[in-house]
Amino acid sequence: MNPANDRVTHIAPEITKKSAWTKWRLNDAWQRYALSLVLVVLTSLIGTFTQHYLSSINLMMLYLLNVVLVAFYLGRGPSILASVVGILAFDFFFVPPHLRLAFTDAGYLLTFLMHLVVGLVVSTLTSQAREQAWSARQREAETLALYALSRDLAVIEDLQAIIQAIIVHTGQTFNRTVIVLLPDEESPQTLIAHPQRQEFTLDNLEVTAAVQVFSSEAPAGRGTNTLPDAQAYYLPLKTARGMVGVLGVKAERSAEPLTTNEQRLLETFASQSALAIERAQLAEATRQLQVLQVTERLQSALLNSISHDLRTPLVTVTGALSTLDEDEALLDVVTRRNIVRTAREESERLNRLVENLLNMSRIEAGALHVTRQSGDVEDAIGSALEQLGRRLQDRAVSIAIPDKLPLLPMDFVLIVQALVNIVDNALKYSPADTPVEICARRIETEVQIQVMDRGIGVPPDDLEHIFDKFYRVHRPDSVTGTGLGLAIAKGIVEAHGGRIWAESCPEGGTIITLTLPTEPDKLGNQAELTGKEQ
Repeated sequence: MNPANDRVTHIAPEITKKSAWTKWRLNDAWQRYALSLVLVVLTSLIGTFTQHYLSSINLMMLYLLNVVLVAFYLGRGPSILASVVGILAFDFFFVPPHLRLAFTDAGYLLTFLMHLVVGLVVSTLTSQAREQAWSARQREAETLALYALSRDLAVIEDLQAIIQAIIVHTGQTFNRTVIVLLPDEESPQTLIAHPQRQEFTLDNLEVTAAVQVFSSEAPAGRGTNTLPDAQAYYLPLKTARGMVGVLGVKAERSAEPLTTNEQRLLETFASQSALAIERAQLAEATRQLQVLQVTERLQSALLNSISHDLRTPLVTVTGALSTLDEDEALLDVVTRRNIVRTAREESERLNRLVENLLNMSRIEAGALHVTRQSGDVEDAIGSALEQLGRRLQDRAVSIAIPDKLPLLPMDFVLIVQALVNIVDNALKYSPADTPVEICARRIETEVQIQVMDRGIGVPPDDLEHIFDKFYRVHRPDSVTGTGLGLAIAKGIVEAHGGRIWAESCPEGGTIITLTLPTEPDKLGNQAELTGKEQ
């Protein structure tokens, strides 16, 4: 439930009460005058039944009390009528000669005149006090309504939430259906309605009125001289920077137009709403600018890093080929063999870098597909170690795989690539004289594969980030790479319906665990690799 509903519910009746009272006063004035005459008649009847017990002065006070009550509840005009008719009725019924209008006694005549003056003064003062009291309540209700709107808009940052608060406060305060129209980002001359409500249908006339308000920056629609046939009354949402939108309010066909005070309050609502909408739009533009700046800095850093990683093997290969080309006669067989081996290793390294970049691009674009076929985990691990080749050098690799491990539905080539990246990461971040352990086991409907190294481990804060692309753990020693290997492994494993995570080894080092389901998922043998990180 929107808290704005609760805060504004008690304010709306006070704002709308004046419109109902004004309608009764303007359209049914004759009823008020008739009621004042009825009260005079009732007062005369009371005086008739009590004249044997009350003096003439007391009877006159009854008529004066009647004038005060009429002035307070019915207004100044009916109270003046009650005062004049009351004097005449008092003279007619209770002053000798009875049932005749005669002002022969000078004392009674002075009394009549004083009664009339007092009645007029009392009715005037009572009416003024009544109007002032109502004005005070009206200003208080308007202030509370405006405060509630400003308070909600001040703490809300999301544009849609701001629009919802504007609709709730304005609708309940003025008892009307409200719509906010904002310009389209791509086409500023096109207005988009918020929200899309069936009870506020925007036909051609309503759209024309809203567009007219947005272009002329002046109210239009019902109750104005501009397109008065429109069902709604439209106001501009304008700030010092310009137009930000249009506010529309629509009442039932039988409802009266807004009074002057209500229009003034609605204009204040529109002003506050425009400032809040502009603030949200500026905040969103600032956030986008900050994101763009951060993205540009990140792209620049990544470009520099990748450029360095790509340039290093190219320089090595170019230098080796130049040496062979220019100084071949001066080189012995062993030196030439070492130069060729170095060039080959750097070429392979360059090929891996380019392959990782291409794989990551395919994963993010959803252009890489998984073709599932039954495969053996032991064969996949063996193929991965074979591809690592000279990168293993003299490193000891311990493999523990049970005999009766089931075949898995997997894309053999992709799983091998994931294992290559994981084992290569273990080799790079652990000392050359420590072993790398690989084990596999079945746990219910999954096969779990673990790769454990004996390095210095990964800091706890980095464990959940090492699978992010281009993320590398900062080490004092120089370790080459682009930070894509584990990100690619994660994309491949998750495309198979599996999971992958990293944890610290109690004896030191890092354990990377991946799981693969033993049964194919609902996608069957073909599954698209989306590469979306969970």
